[in-house]
Amino acid sequence: MHDVIDALLEPSDLPHRLPRFADISIEDYGPAIEQGMAEQLAALAALTSSAEEPTFENTLVALERSGERLDRVLRVFFSLLSADSDDDLDELNAAYAPRLAAHQDALLLDDALFERVNAVYEKRAELEGEDRYLVERYHRDFVLAGAALGPEQKARLRELNQEISALEAAFGQASQADSNDLAVVVDTVEELAGLTPGEISAAAAAASGRGLDGKFLITLTLFTAHPYLSVLENRELRQRLFEAQLARGSRGNANDTRGIALDTLRLRAEKAQLLGFDSYAGLVTADNTAGTPKAVRDMLERLAAPAARNARAEQAALEASAGGPIQAWDWPYYAEKVRASEYDVDLAVLRPWFEADRVLRDGVFFAAGELYGLTFEERPDLQGYHPEVRVFEVSRDGSPIGLFLLDLYTRDSKKGGAWMNSYVTANTLLGEPSAVVTNNLNVPKPAPGEPTLLTFDEVNTLFHEFGHALHGLLARATYPRFAATSVYRDFVEYPSQVNEMWMLWPEVLANYAVHHETGEPIPDDVLGKLEASATFNEGFATSEYLAAALIDLAWHELGPADVPTSPEAVGEFEAAALAAVGLDSPAVRARYYTAYFKHIFGGYASAYYSYIWSEVLDADTVAWFKENGGLTRENGEAYVRYVIGIGGTRDPLESYAEWRGRPAPIAPLLERRGLA
Repeated sequence: MHDVIDALLEPSDLPHRLPRFADISIEDYGPAIEQGMAEQLAALAALTSSAEEPTFENTLVALERSGERLDRVLRVFFSLLSADSDDDLDELNAAYAPRLAAHQDALLLDDALFERVNAVYEKRAELEGEDRYLVERYHRDFVLAGAALGPEQKARLRELNQEISALEAAFGQASQADSNDLAVVVDTVEELAGLTPGEISAAAAAASGRGLDGKFLITLTLFTAHPYLSVLENRELRQRLFEAQLARGSRGNANDTRGIALDTLRLRAEKAQLLGFDSYAGLVTADNTAGTPKAVRDMLERLAAPAARNARAEQAALEASAGGPIQAWDWPYYAEKVRASEYDVDLAVLRPWFEADRVLRDGVFFAAGELYGLTFEERPDLQGYHPEVRVFEVSRDGSPIGLFLLDLYTRDSKKGGAWMNSYVTANTLLGEPSAVVTNNLNVPKPAPGEPTLLTFDEVNTLFHEFGHALHGLLARATYPRFAATSVYRDFVEYPSQVNEMWMLWPEVLANYAVHHETGEPIPDDVLGKLEASATFNEGFATSEYLAAALIDLAWHELGPADVPTSPEAVGEFEAAALAAVGLDSPAVRARYYTAYFKHIFGGYASAYYSYIWSEVLDADTVAWFKENGGLTRENGEAYVRYVIGIGGTRDPLESYAEWRGRPAPIAPLLERRGLA
């Protein structure tokens, strides 16, 4: 076998099995994926042809072991597809997406394999703990994948899965291309008034990178309201930037994603009906903590009316400040004006206290050390997948537990947004005692010698994504199926949201918020002002989020025949869905619209509600930390024991109720968002 393919398929000999990125070539992904699939199919053929009576060991454990090498390849492939892609990698993904979907179907739709799994499931009372839960989860996987369907239905399901996966790959590729094409070119530095020197140098560097020397380039962010809208003084440029954000995927060009989206929705709806559900939303929620689309819609609509009411009151205050009506591209700008006027808080002015490395080491890492006994040592001898990636070895109470990779800066080869991936997940079955995780953000990179000063929201995002990283680093499981963040989709955002609380915890803020030039700590009264303004503009924030979540849900509640065929109908459908719940204000646009809603044409299909669903647990947990002394090892140990340390090894809501003595109430969330 070729040495590079070995580097993908075999466990790395680097610390904590960090992939040997330098030894991996794009030409070797295809052969490695082919070999991984062939090996897994051969292992499962041996399993299903066995004359032995099905047991937990010879069926479930064998199933868990079967995909080890393929999974190792795919973790690297899909992580790089998001973080450092190019045309060749995109083409490879387009080619293999349907192949991988077919491979998954070859497992989950195999009659003999399901028969063995079902036989063990029928005797699950003989098992305990993680073993029993593994059988129950796998059985659920097989049933929801269509294992109990007849031959003709399975054949159609295979076709649907391959077509859907190909469309999802095409959506991501077109969306990224259109975002890159729509980056806003600015001719003069005067037009950038309001940006910091670091942001201006980043825009100059981005323009130079595209051969536009002497100009400036503002790259687009994933969500609708670009962060620069809050500080750019030039109203015309704010409008240009906002309209570029809004136009992605809907310009009628080669990168128009609306037709792809509609085809995907139609096929998903057909798939759901084939599996016995009224809608794709029903299929998705059946395997989440929500249970049903009705439970999701009831919650979202319960929040929509008070959120819209609060947003209307906020708009009146902003228009009073602006001296007249405002448009959507004005809202963030005047929101900061009003925040500064009413609460004496200007978030843009705080940036000199948010130097990126100081935030990371003395904020994010410091809180993790106080709570969980973690320490972080940078390892410049270990190479990431891109020169900008930093590698840290993580220890807990002196014992190494894994690696944390940080990829901070935006670039054309990286998709928008922020996220966490796992390269290695800690589990005992495969002899992997430690974890390798990465966080990706999209912070504009300043020119050499300029400091990286984060916005308030970017600091919050860094803490949020590190919550996912902690989940991946601290979770321990026997089986790969339950390792790291392998939990229900509408639970996975809970630990990341909890970690946001430490950003403004007094002890943490005082430790990292130091002026990058003067060394002066952040003024003592800032925390109090930030806390006083905690619900400021929350009507807007809640409304824009709920609007996106309801667009997602509304699309996935449709039957196949109800999905429109014309790309022009997409905007009409979105408008109607939002008008029905009172979230149709022209000044408050959805956080995402269909044409660039990458979440729902990827892993969060019909599950974008997950963020606020998880926030019920988050708000209750934050209250618990405050009531019990906050940043202590004792509190951190309890949180690890019942939440992030268990991975997916047990029902998360049962574990939460065991810890708190009750389910999480919604009242803390309503209070936090000013909706009580």
